Amino acid sequence: MKKQSTVYMAHGALIASMYVALTLLANVFGLSNGVIQVRFSEALTILPYFTSAAIPGLFVGCIIANIITGCALWDVIFGSIATLLGAIFTYLLRKYKWLSPVPPIFFNTLIVPFVLRYTYGAPDSLPYLMTTVGIGEVLSAGVLGMILLFSLNKYSKYIFKNIH
Repeated sequence: MKKQSTVYMAHGALIASMYVALTLLANVFGLSNGVIQVRFSEALTILPYFTSAAIPGLFVGCIIANIITGCALWDVIFGSIATLLGAIFTYLLRKYKWLSPVPPIFFNTLIVPFVLRYTYGAPDSLPYLMTTVGIGEVLSAGVLGMILLFSLNKYSKYIFKNIH
């Protein structure tokens, strides 16, 4: 039992570190924060399809990435909650492979525009912000996430062995 919990924590920590690294990469191109954002790290939000260890990993990774990239406190809190909710619901829908990217797309499209508008004072309307954030999420979680899911699917029994 102890070995399994250690492996679970290691998987979560690895996912968190990958989330941070990919967010920092997107930040180099000015894509990790703002009205138009395509976080490469959001592709990882499909990982709860394979393991529940991704849920705390994505949440902690998002918190760290938001702090490191200089996000405001409300963004750190609510942006990370959006990622957490997306991860939880991806895990709950794991029987339906094609629905894996839907929860992160939904929660980020719903929550992040309010953060942009009310925390950062983005002058754009909420529907416009929902559109720009939604498009970014479709690209990162939907397109890149599904490419990742199908790439990992073949090897998932080895990568996520004994981890639920």
